[in-house]
Amino acid sequence: MNKSNFNIYNISRYQTSATIRKICEETTSEYTVICLQPNIIFVQNALQRFAQVAADTGAALVYSDYFTIINSKQTSHPVIDFQMGSLRDDFDFGSVLFFNTATLKNAVAKITEDYHFAGLYDLRLKLQQNHHFFHISEFLYNQTETDLLTDEQKQFGYLYLQNRRVQLEMEHACTSHLKTIGAYLKPIFRETDFANTNNFPVEMSVIIPVRNREKTIANAINSALNQITGFKFNVIIVNNFSTDSTGTIISEFESKYPQKIIQIIPQSNDLGIGGCWNEAIFSAHCGRFCAQLDSDDLYSSENNLQMIVNEFLLQRCAMLIGSYKTVDFSLQTIAPGIVDHNEWTEGNGHNNALRVNGLGAPRCFYTPALRAAGGLPNTSYGEDYAIGLRMSRQYKIGRIFEPIYLCRRWNDNSDSNLPIEKINANNLYKDQLRTIELQARMKMKK
Repeated sequence: MNKSNFNIYNISRYQTSATIRKICEETTSEYTVICLQPNIIFVQNALQRFAQVAADTGAALVYSDYFTIINSKQTSHPVIDFQMGSLRDDFDFGSVLFFNTATLKNAVAKITEDYHFAGLYDLRLKLQQNHHFFHISEFLYNQTETDLLTDEQKQFGYLYLQNRRVQLEMEHACTSHLKTIGAYLKPIFRETDFANTNNFPVEMSVIIPVRNREKTIANAINSALNQITGFKFNVIIVNNFSTDSTGTIISEFESKYPQKIIQIIPQSNDLGIGGCWNEAIFSAHCGRFCAQLDSDDLYSSENNLQMIVNEFLLQRCAMLIGSYKTVDFSLQTIAPGIVDHNEWTEGNGHNNALRVNGLGAPRCFYTPALRAAGGLPNTSYGEDYAIGLRMSRQYKIGRIFEPIYLCRRWNDNSDSNLPIEKINANNLYKDQLRTIELQARMKMKK
């Protein structure tokens, strides 16, 4: 393939539906390549390789791994395989999208909306409804990196107010896609009946999974103990085989507050955070409701547990998600600040949950419903998202949009600046969770 075999067109706003239609009108070749960045340098025979794989696999869209260049330094940037649950509008295909033109034109013919921001996302959703995508695990081009946002800024970008219009378009496109494939669920939920559940030892349990957090565990426990409530509560701490002084600190609290502090040491040493949660929620100590408190974090006031129970009873929900503020170790506010996930709506939050990458914190549950759902996956990443999707399939998810939780970020627990391999593994797992949930919802509609 040489220059005489293709035409080059310059485009600006590729996110619009109008641009997608214009591309479709102009292209007459067997394949159409959209480069999302202007600074692409292909490796040897890269376009021939894209064309060969597209022809051999019959894929509607082919994409590849690539190299990034930052300050003249080349770094490998592998991407992940696409699957049904890859519904995130920020799925990383890289900057080179290699389309089969015939399938591209068929998909564009189905576009009925005029999006300003979700045009390319809408096209991708239309394509995946009837065709498959193929990921070439080869580094086929170099891309000079111009997007120097931190991982955290990228992760929480959709929460910023200036992006609200963008997100509304993305939600609309995704919801339309769910309706087309039979995975959309109307806002009709199983009633949460709080009657006849008085056989619990306490009304509320605060659950703290912990491993090696000697710097923070005492603060977390005191944050729970200082809660003022009109009901009995306890604090269940699942000590996941800590090797520092964490266990000693917990035991001291346990001796001082034997009626309120329960330390569980699992029988098995292969548990993630989700497995530790299961140890607590299926124990005889667990209350009628249970609330998250990570071993690094704090409740924002002494009235939070009372507020949580009040909201459960008011909203008649099986799961309740609050909002949090990100702070440093000195409790000073840091970016992104308040994370409230106010994109959630009662009418469509359970559908849009399949597009966004998280539902918020702290997460609180009506224990009988959580037990009936089978608890959480035994992982230390995405276990909260998994149970949120599972619960939202059947139950109403309540929300508290004011920050009731302080999420402390420090060197030993920060998710920012992870290596690309870890980011990919995390994203692949959440895409898989969405695939599972999509298939379950599609079965419900049959």
